[in-house]
Amino acid sequence: MPNINPTLNVPQARFLQLPNKFRAFVAGFGSGKTWVGCSSLCDKSWEFPKVPLGYFAPTYPQIRDIFFPTIEEVAFDWGLKAKIYESNKEVDLYYGRQWRSKILCRSMEKPHTIVGFKVGHSLIDELDVMNKDKAQQAWRKIIARMRVNHPGLINGIDVATTPEGFKFTYEQFVKEANSTSEKRALYGMIQASTYDNAKNLPDDYISSLFESYPPQLISAYLKGQFVNLTSGAVYPDFDRKLNHTDEEIKSREPLIIGMDFNVLKMAAVVYVIREGKPLALDELVDARDTPTMAKLINERFPFHEITVIPDAAGQAKSSKNSSESDHAILREHGFRVEVDGTNPAIKDRINAVNALILNGDGERTLKVNTNKCPRFTETLEQQVYDKFGMPDKTAGLDHVGDAGGYPLAKRFPIIRRVVSVRRIRGMF
Repeated sequence: MPNINPTLNVPQARFLQLPNKFRAFVAGFGSGKTWVGCSSLCDKSWEFPKVPLGYFAPTYPQIRDIFFPTIEEVAFDWGLKAKIYESNKEVDLYYGRQWRSKILCRSMEKPHTIVGFKVGHSLIDELDVMNKDKAQQAWRKIIARMRVNHPGLINGIDVATTPEGFKFTYEQFVKEANSTSEKRALYGMIQASTYDNAKNLPDDYISSLFESYPPQLISAYLKGQFVNLTSGAVYPDFDRKLNHTDEEIKSREPLIIGMDFNVLKMAAVVYVIREGKPLALDELVDARDTPTMAKLINERFPFHEITVIPDAAGQAKSSKNSSESDHAILREHGFRVEVDGTNPAIKDRINAVNALILNGDGERTLKVNTNKCPRFTETLEQQVYDKFGMPDKTAGLDHVGDAGGYPLAKRFPIIRRVVSVRRIRGMF
């Protein structure tokens, strides 16, 4: 490769250095997503000449309007020349007169048509503008095309996209990628802001975004953050990085477990309190009933002193039968049950959780091991209010959220200030 210094900002350079098989560049408008994706294709052209490459966009017009002009500029920046065959949807890369690579361009509009060819490295552009199911179908079809056998080549896929809420890129590169240590090694992600590419944008570009979009969309479209684009997030300030902890449960450490009772949907969130602060370090979800949940807890956490702070309604009913209450079953299994006669008001519970997530002084008291508590994390990120002003239950995010909220409302309630007004005769 000749002595070339490609034009890259800091996040773009970091992205190209990621060693992972699957890499995502998640960033705001004007942040150079397609540019860095094209840079990756050029980089592969230099490193693995004659290995076919792939480019995938949601529609064919995006290939024509976005990819073709960008790959021409980027190829020049990398000391190459791009020759575009618009009718064939292909691009050839040359160094002088020397042919180096062919880029096959395909639309993801009909995923079942992504067949009949193989490539060694691919770029998927703006994946999250597609609905989640179609994006998943396209992803699987593209993975099936990644089968070029070449010494030293990792048949990898790059994704360059603006985050459109918690869609496929979040599911794949955050949720799925953190499900096991093996998958964490496969996936890498860089999140970048429009600010990182400001020198390559018109002077009024960023200010015009602020004028055009509400705060939530600014977080996504300017800062490249995964945010709930549905209005009315229940826990709007939760941040999976800022509220994350790598801490884990220690041997014989006292545990506080929040629990919600539902047949086949039992949920529990496991806390420890250190230095007066709650750490959510594990979870158990989708257990069959209370006896099953109690057995799972005893198996997973032997030799721990366990206090359960559950749904107060469990003292009058059972998730198994009507002859024995859920609370009685928990006590029979050796747990201390700490509960009031009724649950706190939903609003009070949510306010208590939100105050621990981020208070008015900018402090984040609640920390969550997001790797050990993926469902609780998902709820804190994604749950919204329904049209009646109550936390939405239709997305299946309520059970683990309720379970996680009961201990926080019990041990860290928001204390309401009582103001007494002294009545002075003649004033009222």
